Amino acid sequence: MSSHRPTVLILASSPAFAREITAHWSQDDRCDAPEFIVLAPSFVHDLKHSHYDLAIADASSGGASFNGASTENENTGLRASLAAAGRPAIVVHSDPVLDLYTIRGVLIELRREPGVWPAMTALAGSEILRRRQAESRARAAEKLSAAAHDEATLGRYMIEMRTNVNNALTTVLGNAELLALEPGLPASVLAEADAIRSMALRLHEIFQRFSSIEKELAVAARESAPKTVRAAAGS
Repeated sequence: MSSHRPTVLILASSPAFAREITAHWSQDDRCDAPEFIVLAPSFVHDLKHSHYDLAIADASSGGASFNGASTENENTGLRASLAAAGRPAIVVHSDPVLDLYTIRGVLIELRREPGVWPAMTALAGSEILRRRQAESRARAAEKLSAAAHDEATLGRYMIEMRTNVNNALTTVLGNAELLALEPGLPASVLAEADAIRSMALRLHEIFQRFSSIEKELAVAARESAPKTVRAAAGS
């Protein structure tokens, strides 16, 4: 399940409109239960700066009344503002000339058929949220996959370079040991030579661990291959 709880804005002047939709909203395990926020249609002009996943607006007769404009102008402005917000929206209208449902970009328009429109609106809204959550999970998976690919590339590079690094460390280690054998060197120089030698050995151990990890991964891949083949054959 997604950690993000979806938000549904219901833009309606009548509380009954919101009650009808929430009463018919489908609840199942494929989609997180949304948070419903009911606002007056006048808030439609602020949607660009609002955080929500789906808007449901009442554009039926007497449903969208704001700014003192005519109903036709109100509904035109309502649709334009919802479209400009760029997020999914369902507009419920009562125009008998229009089809039962129409898809216009991010808008879905549903005709307010008595006894049918609440269930249709809730069903369409649930499907929209399920799709948005599935897309969100897919984007998150793509990011994880890209990060894993980058880390794997870095790991392969480090493994490929371990021979060169070990050769360089061998040179550093040999010179540190030769320096420590020079007679008459101050104690401070000998201490520095010993520190260089110790760090060279430590780095060598680290790169040896990379080699061990590479072998362990190769063994794990060989052991999992037969299981994968058997699972594919049995499906």
